[in-house]
Amino acid sequence: MNIEQPSGPVYHFRGRSEHNLDGKGRLSIPARFRDVLRRQYDERLMVAPWHKSLRAYPFPQWEKMEVGLLYSMREYPEMKKMADYIIGGVVECQLDKQGRVLLPPRLREESSIHREVVLSGVMTYFEILDKKSWEEENKPTAEDYANFDISLLKAGLM
Repeated sequence: MNIEQPSGPVYHFRGRSEHNLDGKGRLSIPARFRDVLRRQYDERLMVAPWHKSLRAYPFPQWEKMEVGLLYSMREYPEMKKMADYIIGGVVECQLDKQGRVLLPPRLREESSIHREVVLSGVMTYFEILDKKSWEEENKPTAEDYANFDISLLKAGLM
């Protein structure tokens, strides 16, 4: 596995937290996520629809994602529909002075996001999911954990 090592410190989105949207659809971004944005990027987030969730990318990470999607379409033409959906649906959101972003109604509706949400860090981006949807999709079982162990062993991580 060839992983490019950065020259300086790297900050990632990690962890999970629960939040409530306010009446205007604003979401308070956790301090640890704002810290990543402040240290490594800026306060622009590109919020993209992603199945039953939203993905929030710092602008430079979003640019990499866009390029990756566009190149993937050349090799895998079936990716065009997905790329059109994601790139066409992305919205630039700026953090306000209180560290909140306004999630547009269209994105909330498409991803079935209501008042209670879960934010989950995934290194270079974070997901925003409706709490009930997150709970339904993330009920791990003993069998799931056994499969996780097998996958980690195959990847040489355990």
